[in-house]
Amino acid sequence: MDQRTGMVNPLLEVRQLAVAFGKSAEQYEVIRNVSFRVEAGRTLSIVGESGSGKSVTSLAILGLIRQAGGRVTQGEIIYSPSGGLLAQDLLKSDEQHLRTIRGSRIAMIFQEPMSSLNPVHTCGQQVAEALMLHKGLGRKAAMAEVVDVFRKVRLPDPEKLISRYPHELSGGQKQRVMIALAISCKPDLLIADEPTTALDVTVQASILELLRELQAETGMGMIFITHDLGVVKHIADDVLVMYRGNPVEQGKVDDVFNNPQHPYTRGLLACRPSINLEKPKLPVMSDFLDDVANPVEVMNSEKVLRSETQTRPQITQVDDAVFSVRELSVAYAGRKSSLFSPKPFFKAVDGISFDVYRGETLGLVGESGCGKTTLGRCMLGLVQAASGSIRFEGSDLLKMESKQIRDFRKRVQLVFQDPYSSLNPRLTVGQAILEPMEVHGLHGNDANRKKKLNWLLERVGLRPEWQHRYPHQFSGGQRQRICIARALAVDPAFLICDESVSALDVSVQAQVLNLLNELKSDLGLTYVFISHDMSVVRYMSDRIMVMNKGRIEEIGEARQVCDEPVSSYTKALIDAIPD
Repeated sequence: MDQRTGMVNPLLEVRQLAVAFGKSAEQYEVIRNVSFRVEAGRTLSIVGESGSGKSVTSLAILGLIRQAGGRVTQGEIIYSPSGGLLAQDLLKSDEQHLRTIRGSRIAMIFQEPMSSLNPVHTCGQQVAEALMLHKGLGRKAAMAEVVDVFRKVRLPDPEKLISRYPHELSGGQKQRVMIALAISCKPDLLIADEPTTALDVTVQASILELLRELQAETGMGMIFITHDLGVVKHIADDVLVMYRGNPVEQGKVDDVFNNPQHPYTRGLLACRPSINLEKPKLPVMSDFLDDVANPVEVMNSEKVLRSETQTRPQITQVDDAVFSVRELSVAYAGRKSSLFSPKPFFKAVDGISFDVYRGETLGLVGESGCGKTTLGRCMLGLVQAASGSIRFEGSDLLKMESKQIRDFRKRVQLVFQDPYSSLNPRLTVGQAILEPMEVHGLHGNDANRKKKLNWLLERVGLRPEWQHRYPHQFSGGQRQRICIARALAVDPAFLICDESVSALDVSVQAQVLNLLNELKSDLGLTYVFISHDMSVVRYMSDRIMVMNKGRIEEIGEARQVCDEPVSSYTKALIDAIPD
């Protein structure tokens, strides 16, 4: 009970929290004056882009900020597990006491299940360990409890799955194991840090539904951290918007969504493409913040959202297929059931046919494992086809000789999903972009190649003088721009973009999508745009091809596929979009 107000304390209350990194003489505050409350049975969503301080706030609550290299410089974190009778400031608790709370009373679902789960222990062992530590159960009783928890989070065949290792599970299944680990001890408070980022929309929808059901069953409070406001609308009761470490807007979800007061919140709402709305150009965050002297302090702005509703100019389709794919199949060898049994084969791509026309963007959409990436890599000649044909500008890719393949690779380039791992950390960005020009002997000499490098950097919105920096010195969005510049270095006619914006913040995603459309128009490029995000594919594409289990579910004009889907699978993808 709060003696000042006479009201029952919330489950968790954070008061004027500030966290800094670095030595005391050179410390840098990453969050400032953060305050919020979490009630039992309610969900608070903390929203913001990468670097806004969302995850740092969660680490401070769990007492893990020192391990991350930071320290709390001010504030209180009041935890009241029984309505205020046992209220305690977690910042004043010693490490031994915090260990009894972590996982048991306050649990966390981390963003990346592959790096959060131990690869050398089975999934069942990892959840059982928490039960043995916090509940004092024996191994046999703990494993029986794990089976029940796995069944609760709707994992298939839990009796067998407890003996599987993380690498043997799909992304959605690994995330469910993380949820099972977090809820196994029935915590009072669950912190979910980007638990659905980069998951398929259908898997995301099932995980959000699961979290709501678990909350209704146990009455736990929840802090849901995300950068996707579409997800917030479906999961949260209250929302806190953070920008560069500062809370800029807070309130009930409907109030914030229907009447956003801060320009940053308006920008977050406007930057994400909508399945139901076409715009010639996506708004970006600078449209909302450039006119504001101090975006952190200003809580109101006269600038309003753009209201363009006209559609993008459509490609006039002619019978000029850049790629013609016919009856293409790609198979992978599976695991033998016994020493003398025949080796099974799994068809990742199963007898598909389609064309990609010059100057268009063909969107390729489907869930993880449907064959999208395999198809894209087969079109590049990086994966061997089992049968069928691929013709590029009339030439059969599967019958090309080495010199023809070299010329083909110059004409067709790939923009990878992860800009972090696709750039060599030992090369400066200038060296990374110059390398393909040197390999193909383009532009005559080093001086001309340097001119081309400077032009490419300016064209993708980066400064030429940044060419001497290394990849780690750039943000995620800037790294993706560098990858695009590197792909354009050899003057390609065709780009395959493989989930190239799936892990980016919505505002950075809008910048990259706008850039791709501008380059397409200015340089006459043709795209295959691969994604599991139907809203992004709808915005980018002239036509959409939906894949499921290696086959084409349907293909047609983007508007027709999204507004009048023929396949029930396509309808399920569209219905699962949080909008």
